[in-house]
Amino acid sequence: MLKEFKNFILTGNVIDLAVAVILAGAIGAVVNGFVTDIMMPFVGHFTGGLNFADLKIVLDDAVMGADGAVTKPENAIFYGKWLNTIISLITTGFVLFMIVKAYNKTKKKQEEAAPAGPSEIDLLSEIRDLLKK
Repeated sequence: MLKEFKNFILTGNVIDLAVAVILAGAIGAVVNGFVTDIMMPFVGHFTGGLNFADLKIVLDDAVMGADGAVTKPENAIFYGKWLNTIISLITTGFVLFMIVKAYNKTKKKQEEAAPAGPSEIDLLSEIRDLLKK
């Protein structure tokens, strides 16, 4: 059983899948950082300094105690954070689309570069014909 598990883990498909999952997580973090740290401040600059993360609909205001401490926090729908997530999703999808497109382009070139040689049957037929002569 241990040998079967070892063979399963060491097959190329499992290792390729593990590498793909790790790279996808890293690409997601890079794209998320790009959206939140570069793209959204740039968009905010052209929208009058608006920070999408601060956009919300307040359902219940916060209740303050006599000492100024918050006794009941504000209840709000933070739709700005959701907009940031949607923008991040679209950007991640676009980046992954560009990566897959570039990969497919190189894959097609590799397929075209490898000419199809004669099959085993063709070679055997040719040898047979040469021996008949």
